[in-house]
Amino acid sequence: MTNILNSIISFDAPEAWGIYFQDSATPQMEGLIELHDNIMYYLVLILFGVGWVLFSIVKNFAMKNSPISHKYLNHGTLIELIWTITPALVLILIAFPSFKLLYLMDEVNDPSLTIIAEGHQWYWSYQYPDFINSDGEFIEFDSYIVPDSDLEDGGLRMLEVDNRVMLPELTHTRLVATSGDVIHSLACPALGIKCDAYPGRLNQLSIFVNRPGVFYGQCSEICGILHSSMPLVFQSTDLPTFLNWLYNT
Repeated sequence: MTNILNSIISFDAPEAWGIYFQDSATPQMEGLIELHDNIMYYLVLILFGVGWVLFSIVKNFAMKNSPISHKYLNHGTLIELIWTITPALVLILIAFPSFKLLYLMDEVNDPSLTIIAEGHQWYWSYQYPDFINSDGEFIEFDSYIVPDSDLEDGGLRMLEVDNRVMLPELTHTRLVATSGDVIHSLACPALGIKCDAYPGRLNQLSIFVNRPGVFYGQCSEICGILHSSMPLVFQSTDLPTFLNWLYNT
């Protein structure tokens, strides 16, 4: 039964002793995980290759086995070319997929929705400039951390907020980040996003959530004494639920 539950439940929040990524919810995060796995392949090969060379040197060139080392084993143009060119080729193999993913993540497709996130000491403010409420103003709200004393059963300590950012799934969304005081950073691992928020400057990134869920993140720039107390929560829903939320906001 446990195996069945683990196969269908997505882990969109940090877990104790976690050593891998959270489950991806966007194409960006899927690309990051794939890039990580590809680079790890090269790193494992390098680890075993260098380890084998070091072990062989220690074993074969110990004082009792080789009291007098041959001069061409100490100074060799060929071996120096090999250990210089080989790492360069490995870096090139890593650089091409890395730059490709970087440019794909920076590209903002024609968005259907724009959300403005503004960091404050120490909470987040959000605005939906594409929608107007009954008062003729943009839909906007502040999002504060929920204190431990007010957490409901199942709530995540230091991660839950009173107002979540609602997103429609399968919709290209542009997220604009800025700050009202000091430098903050908006990060959500499951969505594969991290964007610095500077005072007086607008940074943007693209989000395309491909499944429903609740995704937790935090400010990842040390911004003051309560830096750890300004989490952010994205909730992805179907379009009718999202429109109903807009209507009631």
